[in-house]
Amino acid sequence: MVPPRFSFSALWMGFLFVLAWPLLCRGQLQHSVEQALPGSAGTIVVVDVASGKILAAKNLELAAQELVRPGSTLKPFVLSVLLQKKRIDSKEKLVCRRPLWIGSLRMDCSHSNLVTQLNAEDAIAYSCNSYVAEVSLRLRPGELAEALRRVGLDSPTGLTKNEAMGRIERTHTQEEIQLMALGLRGIEVTPLELLMAYRNLALRKNEKGDGPPSEIFRGLEHAVAYGTAHASNVDGWKVAGKTGTATSAPGSPTNGLFVGYAPADNPEIAIVVYLARSRGLDAAAVAQPVLSEYWQLKKKP
Repeated sequence: MVPPRFSFSALWMGFLFVLAWPLLCRGQLQHSVEQALPGSAGTIVVVDVASGKILAAKNLELAAQELVRPGSTLKPFVLSVLLQKKRIDSKEKLVCRRPLWIGSLRMDCSHSNLVTQLNAEDAIAYSCNSYVAEVSLRLRPGELAEALRRVGLDSPTGLTKNEAMGRIERTHTQEEIQLMALGLRGIEVTPLELLMAYRNLALRKNEKGDGPPSEIFRGLEHAVAYGTAHASNVDGWKVAGKTGTATSAPGSPTNGLFVGYAPADNPEIAIVVYLARSRGLDAAAVAQPVLSEYWQLKKKP
């Protein structure tokens, strides 16, 4: 048998393909971001979890400078500190109470009336305002603000120049604690700060050591699998994430957020979507084709 001839040109072409493949993938991911958000009233940013580098972005300046109320995207961080301080038991179930009044604000949950009792994991998956408002009162004044600062929600990310800094107020009253825990008052963050806080969650997931309780990670996975962030679900791939809906000022239209990471078991990318005059559900739907595109690129040989 005649041995196959060595082809230097074929070897060189293969080497060039290996070098070009990441660039081709980034180009396709950027295209999917542009297609998912054709207008200017919002932003999408995707980062590599391991390096923290931006893989694709639309309206990056907005993501760096717009201060927004984070809404329910804060719930994983609130419940994480409560679990770590042993102020709640992961198996403890509370009744979802409606109507829910916090001061003069009515904050009824958006999840189904059939979901009546929830633990911490369920509260993230179904984004239960009642559960979070009740357990947040187990924190002392100042504890919540300190916990949110520790995860970087008032610190520039270094991803771009001219970043705004988030604002976290110190809470004094029970009403202030509850409204901050729900991301509705006393806190404003940039989408980039929120993205990097979730990227850090994803890093802790990969480390598989001391870190946020497992209930937090499962709650984020279930939020996408069947909960309030289901619009971001990608068939055949596990995504973890959370939606948030909040107004910029009393009486103004709501803004929508989705932030998360994938794959849920071993995160590689983290993503944030912010939509002005929208809802968290809409932001999750915008994230879906971007996550799906990344999944399709991963499957290519």
